[in-house]
Amino acid sequence: MEPAWRQQGKGRGRGQARGQPLSETVVSRPQRERSGQPPDARVHTNPWSGRGNRRPQRDTAEPIPSRELSSQSKFEEIRRSNQAAAQRFTESQYSSSSEEDEGDEELCGKHGMILDSTFTTYTCQTGGDITDLERTRQYLNDAFQSGAVTCLICIASVKRNQAVWSCSGCYCIFHLPCIQKWAKDSIFLVSSVTDEDFGKKEYPWPCPKCRHEYKPQETPNRYCCYCGKVEDPPLDPWLLPHSCGQVCDREFKPACGHRCLLLCHPGPCPPCPKMVQVSCLCKKATPVPRRCSAKAWSCQQRCGRVLPCGQHACENLCHAGDCEPCPRVSKQRCVCGRQVSQRLCASPVWHCELSCGKPLPCGNHTCERVCHSGPCGECPRSGSRLCPCGKSKCSLPCTEDVPTCGDTCGKVLGCGLHTCSMRCHRGPCETCRQEVEKQCRCGKYTRCMPCHKEYLCESKCPKTRSCQRHQCKRKCCPGNCPPCDQSCGRTLGCRNHKCPSVCHQGSCYPCPETVQVRCHCGSTALTVPCGREKSTRPPRCKELCRSPPTCHHSSREKHRCHFGTCPPCRQICQRVLEACGHTCPALCHDEVMVKKTDRTQLAGPWEQLSEPAFVCKALPCPPCQVPIDTACLGEHEVSPLPCHSCGPFSCGRPCGRLLACGNHRCNRECHSVTPTCATDDKQQAGKECQRCEESCGRPRPQGCPHPCPLPCHPGACPQCKQMVRVKCHCKIATLFIECLKLTTADEETRKLLESCQNQCPKELRCGHRCKETCHPGTCDETCNQKVKVKCPCKRIKKEYPCSKVCEGQAKVQCDEACKLLMKKASEIKEAEERAAIEEEKKKQQAELEAFEKRMKGRRKKNRRNTEVEAEESLWQKYRKYTMVPVCGVLLAMATFYMLQTS
Repeated sequence: MEPAWRQQGKGRGRGQARGQPLSETVVSRPQRERSGQPPDARVHTNPWSGRGNRRPQRDTAEPIPSRELSSQSKFEEIRRSNQAAAQRFTESQYSSSSEEDEGDEELCGKHGMILDSTFTTYTCQTGGDITDLERTRQYLNDAFQSGAVTCLICIASVKRNQAVWSCSGCYCIFHLPCIQKWAKDSIFLVSSVTDEDFGKKEYPWPCPKCRHEYKPQETPNRYCCYCGKVEDPPLDPWLLPHSCGQVCDREFKPACGHRCLLLCHPGPCPPCPKMVQVSCLCKKATPVPRRCSAKAWSCQQRCGRVLPCGQHACENLCHAGDCEPCPRVSKQRCVCGRQVSQRLCASPVWHCELSCGKPLPCGNHTCERVCHSGPCGECPRSGSRLCPCGKSKCSLPCTEDVPTCGDTCGKVLGCGLHTCSMRCHRGPCETCRQEVEKQCRCGKYTRCMPCHKEYLCESKCPKTRSCQRHQCKRKCCPGNCPPCDQSCGRTLGCRNHKCPSVCHQGSCYPCPETVQVRCHCGSTALTVPCGREKSTRPPRCKELCRSPPTCHHSSREKHRCHFGTCPPCRQICQRVLEACGHTCPALCHDEVMVKKTDRTQLAGPWEQLSEPAFVCKALPCPPCQVPIDTACLGEHEVSPLPCHSCGPFSCGRPCGRLLACGNHRCNRECHSVTPTCATDDKQQAGKECQRCEESCGRPRPQGCPHPCPLPCHPGACPQCKQMVRVKCHCKIATLFIECLKLTTADEETRKLLESCQNQCPKELRCGHRCKETCHPGTCDETCNQKVKVKCPCKRIKKEYPCSKVCEGQAKVQCDEACKLLMKKASEIKEAEERAAIEEEKKKQQAELEAFEKRMKGRRKKNRRNTEVEAEESLWQKYRKYTMVPVCGVLLAMATFYMLQTS
């Protein structure tokens, strides 16, 4: 279910129940502003929406009656008035959706405005009382401030994303794990001290703050919102922390039949804002509309009801409940009627201290009862009476006493073990004086002594009491040591107070005290639990600082209340400088922290350097920085200089005046120049300018690398007569040529001058030497040298130019004679090959015949066998024994090769 402030409106006046205050609308306003909906969207909503569109549809061509026109105009008038009211409302109210970058102080102020606007509808109407809203206002204000809500168990701040639990009695907020551990420890402590059958009974656990008791089944195990509707409420930056954003809907306390209409909030619900018709307390006035929370009202008229005394009427003003007792005094008789006394009219029945004294029906005795009403009754000595020991009964007149029976008394004595051994007697029995062997209370010793006396030994109990801190030390303790009666005295978690409770086991209760953390001026305070005053930041005070200025200014800059020294003054100094009369534009420098530099010399290595010290002192005004236009010494430029350094200056540029040589300018830094003539030419050098001592730097003719041999001079430079050493085109010979001839020669003449007139030493691609004289560039590849070319059989030879041979144009073919010679050579070669083959065949035939002859000449040793057996060869005989190791070696080599390759 979406929170109530996220739900869209349903038309004007339909999103709110009858009698609902505007506080819910104010709280939900930020969502409308974030979604882009205008503040007066409730006014602009179509009044027919939400009714199933039951408005009759009219044809545009149908004429509109005048009655409908008047209703439409009234509707428009009402709509405009509502719109104007909504606009005024939005201008006067504040919301939490304003810009968050205005600072923490403005944000705190807006929080207060939001709270004021939230509770406006509770106090602006009849019967409102702002005192009933303080608790709710305080809880909402703490929810706005970060770190204001503190868990009293762990003394830590409650954050937005932590699971919490709120007490239903005091509405104090605790961390969920902290309250679970508190409940478990409290139940365990009470059970271990008071329960003989440990863990068999159920004991309640108290709230750490208000001691409101809860059953063990009520131990919180879920994280819920304040109203208990949503479990594990999601974190929403636009809602209060730990709130679900829905309508609270809890019953008011005390119950009045209505429910809270605020959104889910911490703390108690505010007083019921509903309006009811109610009469005054005495029910005499006419019923008037009043707030349900303040419906009890007095008409300020005399009550007039008859008081319980039955004689007077109540003279108080209209009040609730029973009338007060009658305050008048009158003479009243006692119950028996024998005495009269001045008494309050409200208590007419009283008893005197006299005995009744009326004669009883027996006529012998009088009534001994104190002042009473009604009959006195029968004589207590009439009828059958028992003897003092109660063993015999007799009937005697009331004037005679019952005699003793003479038997043993036999009544049980005060010890409860023995009986009275005296004769029947009147009055109480004596104490028991029998000697018995008694055991002391702790059971360690025994002794014979009178029965009526108690025997206590002198031994002290060594056991530890229930607090587990102190010994019992009670004399003759039977084992049921009493609870420790000493004060606990342990320091509480706040570190400021000691536990005032009786010495106990386990942790002490949290410190119930609260401390106010105040700002420097004391006008703003923040109430925090004791122990948090050191870690809690002081509240931001909206008052201005009241400290007087310590500088020469008449007043300080306006700033908020703060702790410590005031910030340094940031106002302009505005003091008049004595040298120039200008005002100082720097910030106030009457109080500046300056580091001390006059350190004393250390006496030895055993001394340590002290920390740098800072001293607050007044600094002099800085030099005047007002710009003043000033020309440089060489009058190159006019620059604004600070007033304190105003005067002739060098701009840093070269002087730039033309020297006497007419070629160079003065390179000295900007300086003053004395005019040489009546008409000062700012371009001519003066006697203060430098003298030209450089060599001639005029550009030489193109190609001449030699500078002018003369010093810097006016006019043209002489022609260059120096000899230039150059390499020839073939890079073998060195030539010396006059620079002027070389630079003034044209291209053809330059080639002739740089040639050594020898044959070019370069080789052509064909391998022959170039036949031209020394020349530039690449050689001509057309070689005309004669080259011999042979036919394929190398019998015929002819000469051709080298260029044609390289191009493949010169070839020599074989003639018929060459072909005959080649044929004869092939035939001779074939004949030689056939002869070699025949020779090889004859050789193989001879070897075969020799082998057969050798085989036929052998005889078998075994002559008994007639069968001719072929003799086995060595391979056939030993092949079984040879194959196994050979195969193993091959397998090992193959494995080794595979392992190497892998």
